[in-house]
Amino acid sequence: MNTNLTALKNSILADGSIDDSEVIKLREILLSDGKVDKEEAGFLFNLNNSVSNSSNAQSWEIFFVEAICDYLLNDEDSPNIIDEQESLWLLEKLQGDGKVDTIEKVLLQNLLIKATSIPETLKVFIQSNI
Repeated sequence: MNTNLTALKNSILADGSIDDSEVIKLREILLSDGKVDKEEAGFLFNLNNSVSNSSNAQSWEIFFVEAICDYLLNDEDSPNIIDEQESLWLLEKLQGDGKVDTIEKVLLQNLLIKATSIPETLKVFIQSNI
């Protein structure tokens, strides 16, 4: 993980919530190359798990959902499709802390709307959690 991201994570976790200025910094760092990669998407899930019971800025939810949708749906291998590998990764991230929080539910709703194809196991999980 790059040092700017590590420093920002430590700063965010110091007060336990994500404010608008921290979302701006996250956008700058994570989207500096124009896309969100697997490591960065995992970082966002870990960060969300750490602050899921906090009073976070609304911009955090928007950014989180956009970034994860971008990672899953704007890849070269399966554009607009959540393939089996992506589905397994997403299920692992969603179940990692034992709960699907409000932001993750919004993510799942967005994926249902935007994806042209979703594996059946993920569809069932989504439908039972939103």
